[in-house]
Amino acid sequence: VSICFIHISLSVLLLLSLVPPLEANDNGNTTFTSLPFKMRLPDSVRPLHYDLLIHPNLTFLTFTGSVQIQLEVRQETKHIFLNSKNLHISRALRLGSRHPHLLQLQESEHFEQIALSSESLTFTRGLHVIQLDFSANLSDTFHGFYKGTYTTRNGEVRALASTQFEPTHARAAFPCFDEPGFKANFSIRVRRESRHISISNMPKLKTVELAGGLLEDHYDVTVKMSTYLVAFIVCDFLSISKRSQHGVEISVYTVPEKISQAEYALNTAVTLLDFYDDYFDIPYPLPKQDLAAIPDFQSGAMENWGLTTYRESGLLFDPERSSTSDKLGITKVIAHELAHQWFGNLVTMQWWNDLWLNEGFAKFMEFVSVNITYPELQVNDYFLEKCFTAMGVDSLSSSHPISTPVENPAQIREMFDDVSYQKGACVLNMLRDFLTPEAFKMGIIRYLKNHSYQNTVNADLWYSLTNVTDGFCSDSKSSASASKWYMDDDLNVKAIMDTWTLQEGFPIISVEVKGREVYLKQESFLWQVPLTYITSSSSSVQRFLLKNRKDVLYLPAEVEWIKFNVDMRGYYIVHYETGGWDALIRQLQQNHTVLSGNDRASLIHNIFQLVSIGKVPLDKALSLSLYLRYETEIMPVTQGFGELVPLYKLMEKRDMATLEHQLKSYLMNLFQRLINAQRWSDEGSVSERILRNYLLLFACVRRYGPCVQTAQELFQKWKESDGKMRLPADVRLVVYTEGARTEEGWDFLLEKYRQTLYPSEKSQIKAALSYSPLADKLKWFGDILKTHELPSLVISVSKNPQAYKLAWDFLRTNWQKLVQKFDLGSSSISRMVVGVTNQYSTREKLVEVQSFFSSLEQGMGAGLRSVQQAVENIEENIRWMDKNHLTEAQEPLLILQSS
Repeated sequence: VSICFIHISLSVLLLLSLVPPLEANDNGNTTFTSLPFKMRLPDSVRPLHYDLLIHPNLTFLTFTGSVQIQLEVRQETKHIFLNSKNLHISRALRLGSRHPHLLQLQESEHFEQIALSSESLTFTRGLHVIQLDFSANLSDTFHGFYKGTYTTRNGEVRALASTQFEPTHARAAFPCFDEPGFKANFSIRVRRESRHISISNMPKLKTVELAGGLLEDHYDVTVKMSTYLVAFIVCDFLSISKRSQHGVEISVYTVPEKISQAEYALNTAVTLLDFYDDYFDIPYPLPKQDLAAIPDFQSGAMENWGLTTYRESGLLFDPERSSTSDKLGITKVIAHELAHQWFGNLVTMQWWNDLWLNEGFAKFMEFVSVNITYPELQVNDYFLEKCFTAMGVDSLSSSHPISTPVENPAQIREMFDDVSYQKGACVLNMLRDFLTPEAFKMGIIRYLKNHSYQNTVNADLWYSLTNVTDGFCSDSKSSASASKWYMDDDLNVKAIMDTWTLQEGFPIISVEVKGREVYLKQESFLWQVPLTYITSSSSSVQRFLLKNRKDVLYLPAEVEWIKFNVDMRGYYIVHYETGGWDALIRQLQQNHTVLSGNDRASLIHNIFQLVSIGKVPLDKALSLSLYLRYETEIMPVTQGFGELVPLYKLMEKRDMATLEHQLKSYLMNLFQRLINAQRWSDEGSVSERILRNYLLLFACVRRYGPCVQTAQELFQKWKESDGKMRLPADVRLVVYTEGARTEEGWDFLLEKYRQTLYPSEKSQIKAALSYSPLADKLKWFGDILKTHELPSLVISVSKNPQAYKLAWDFLRTNWQKLVQKFDLGSSSISRMVVGVTNQYSTREKLVEVQSFFSSLEQGMGAGLRSVQQAVENIEENIRWMDKNHLTEAQEPLLILQSS
């Protein structure tokens, strides 16, 4: 099957806003109703406790259930509103001391709600209990209560059922108050066949035998939590377990044939849960924490309280086959989900507009926790890239503030983006540096303790941090490193941080040095910016809080250069006017090690961003990049690639072969010395090993002779051993990519892809095949993938100069099916929209992209933020190519080529 016509089994989209809500009367008849549903549930009725029974049938792929909800009615009402989606509700009752009272049910598909009422009943203030019996098909998407499958080594296909409720899909598994602010306790029972097990948030209390050979697992009552954190899985997984130092039983669940790959995740989870327990000074409140590797899983992972779920590639590790990059990624994702057990689960944002309070904190704590518990992974080498990624999105007019109003489910799903995660983490990192790590830690502990089992808004965090700094900073005035922050007695964390969370974008700070005076100016919006700087005369970090649009700093003596945003701990970029850039470029060329690796990476990033907005000419940015031929550290090297590779990628999709070849040669010359120094082994530090893969892959793709020869020899030996020869894990992708260039190599790799039980190996083969110049083979490769792997494949193919047109054709042809499968507004859809189009730079392609998305029916994606971002990216690429064409930049290219 062609990649353009891959068939994805999907349910038919519901007709939403055009259909009036229906009312079922006591006799089961349906009539139209004009009941005024709203997007948000009323706050006058709140759930206290759910007693939930779920029974999936993995033969017929359906499920039935019953839920009793204890309610607190705070204001007398005739109707109880709650969420429900795609559920057939067969009966609704109000339970009383005497007889159950049958309730009428009215449904709004558009608002994903039902209303319960009876002409003879008023829900008075106080406690009430309602019961709803329901049934549905297991979802064939990746959310709600959905079906999954895996294939054993012998070819047997086995079924399972698992949940993914965040953000708004608990309502598709049982009727509930499906908003984060409606926290409650849950008592869960799961019915199953004896060939399966079930897992849920809490430990199992007992298993009851029922008629017909069924079993019913009863789980302990949960702590008070939001509906999106509820989880249950019915499967035939195996597990391994270990007890943490704090007495928590930790288990990892996988399909039976992959349980040998679970040990690293288990040990890592034990280490990290113990770390968080101590760091936050708040005991993990549940008796157990399970980690489950799900074969069909759209997200990277999910923080369900007590039962975190992951992609197999995000949890399973094999020391012989998994790369260093795999180990780093698995460690970080476990750190992220376990951080959520406090940030997000224990303390939850009131509404999805403040999602960053969950995700920004978890992303930030990934780095804090792994840096302390696994220092050998050198995780801080990769934090800067998160900020650069966020700025790429945040520089567009289609960006949004960290905290921004959202109402409907599609808008909520779009909040799970680089602004909430990466920018949120970078702003927190800046705040930590601003307040000092000690004060920041005290503040977030106070925040967690004051708001445990509750919901919060931005201001609650700022208040907790302001209270701490009031006491902490007064004791720190003598500290030279902190004193500049606290020159004013009325430090107002909220006033400072509102400028970072309530407006989009980031500051561009212009710096002009005149003698001992440093003139500062910020553009666009007004931020309160915690500036840091070093100079040619002093590596001691100086600090200054810029509160106004303009200000002046006074240096003790004149300097040759000044570098702001030390290690790029702040979320802003800097433009050095009147010779400032020239002085920094001279320093890099003379002795780049005077500046830290992060400082060098930030200079590369900043100057190319300034080129894109016309503040710096391209030749100056390329002149700065010349120093990279002496660079060896991972962040500056990868940032150099990150700025220069997209330039020739733009040219690949235009008829500019001469300039394209010239820039590729420039890049090869820049890094040839470093490439030649690489060994085809697994030796070295984590960062050295990750960089090795990066450099050798680039060199082979660019057809650098020594690299190509070694890769071909290794692939041939591996192939002759029928894949049994052990390749160094950190260069395996390079070898596979070279092998995939031939028909015979491609076919061999495809067969190994089908056979392997190792997720890391599968993902490397998939990447290698997607890079192949054999475009005809790529047309049907997607047919053998698991559907959740399609987005990453489509994006990879879109970067392939021989096959990129296939990706756009596939996206257009299958748009409706993709939206049904992955959900409108989801990160999978957004990544494909932006990823497939972000290297287009012609007006013809711009019109093509605009025409396609504007032709979509309402509710099918035309208004998505990711579509706006895609269009903006293409428009920016067109402007960049029109302005530069590299004609003004010939000199730096020629300098390096002749050296």
